[in-house]
Amino acid sequence: MKIIGIIPARMASSRLPGKPLAKICGIPMIGHVYYRSKMSKTLNQIYVATCDNEIANYIKSIGGKAVMTANTHERASDRTAEAMSKIEKQIGGKVDIVVMIQGDEPMVYPEMIEESIKPMLNDSSINVVNLMATLKSKEEQNDPHEVKVVVDQNSFALYFSREPIPSWKKGATSVPMLKQVCIIPFKRDFLIKFNALNSTPLEIVESVDMLRVLEHGYKVKMVLTKFDTYSVDTIDDLKKVEKLMASDLLMNQYK
Repeated sequence: MKIIGIIPARMASSRLPGKPLAKICGIPMIGHVYYRSKMSKTLNQIYVATCDNEIANYIKSIGGKAVMTANTHERASDRTAEAMSKIEKQIGGKVDIVVMIQGDEPMVYPEMIEESIKPMLNDSSINVVNLMATLKSKEEQNDPHEVKVVVDQNSFALYFSREPIPSWKKGATSVPMLKQVCIIPFKRDFLIKFNALNSTPLEIVESVDMLRVLEHGYKVKMVLTKFDTYSVDTIDDLKKVEKLMASDLLMNQYK
């Protein structure tokens, strides 16, 4: 089985322009994501999908593989789908699973990639998986940069929102308070199908790719991770993550 990782990244972030190359402990953020994803024992290859030469040139300078994509994509998953198509042409064959690893997750652990893929390997009916983690505070739940998720009794997503869901006041001690972690494996054929689907109203309102899956009647399997990670959307996030990563042991294994 051929499983690849694709890291979508672009310089034109609305909240923090140029963030893929913003340095954390002296290394560009996209470099952290690449090096850490590369440690996965499950991925056959890792690629960075971008529309920016600055990002591509940096990845190539550290020995990585970059795939140039269109600069018109609104969603990371659409960029990932285009990159997969180009990769398959390059390698002369099809892949089986594509793991989308967001380029603003510099604290990703390779074990998170493994745990995200596992349900798909164990159950052929699962087409897409998304990691989730427990919210640690009310402030985190109120943060619009954190995408919250509620799930059913079988851990399939019911809804994603940037608003506080479910009610903290009524449910903080009785139901899980969860956030999306942007490591998302797709089965190859489902990624193609997803990319062909029309964008949906809730996807646009919430700016969450996975809502397109739900609104078209498909399921997203959610997997709880024990790892504490933080995505970077603002300069404050960048400072917070740099402080947290100052003593990070994985950085000693970058190569």
